[in-house]
Amino acid sequence: MRNKILVALSLATGCLALPALAQEADLAAGEKVWKRCAACHMIGDGAENRVGPELNGIIGRKAGGLEGFKYSDAMVKAGEEGLVWDNEQLHAYLENPKKMVPGTKMAFAGLRKVEDRDAVVAYIDANGGEAAQ
Repeated sequence: MRNKILVALSLATGCLALPALAQEADLAAGEKVWKRCAACHMIGDGAENRVGPELNGIIGRKAGGLEGFKYSDAMVKAGEEGLVWDNEQLHAYLENPKKMVPGTKMAFAGLRKVEDRDAVVAYIDANGGEAAQ
């Protein structure tokens, strides 16, 4: 009986660790994809605007709404028309920026793979992308 309990506890604890391992894998994949973004954007402590705006607190922020960054007129207009960045909007934008916001200055063609978009959005969330509470 004791062995059965130990096996059950081991299985239960192992199952609890699986989501954490999956999250670590997603973040590792996101970090890899992020390298493509890092040519123009920064996130995390000490992030500054580059060719693109720094992305701290992007989740919940109005498009074109970061003080101190010169956005395209198209991005400012998108924000004025109600575009607020959330995970769904980031996924759509990262798939094809010029399709979602015609006239954007962002030269990046987009991430075609859903897995890449999922991973980089998770990376952004984990590294400062969530709006301050």
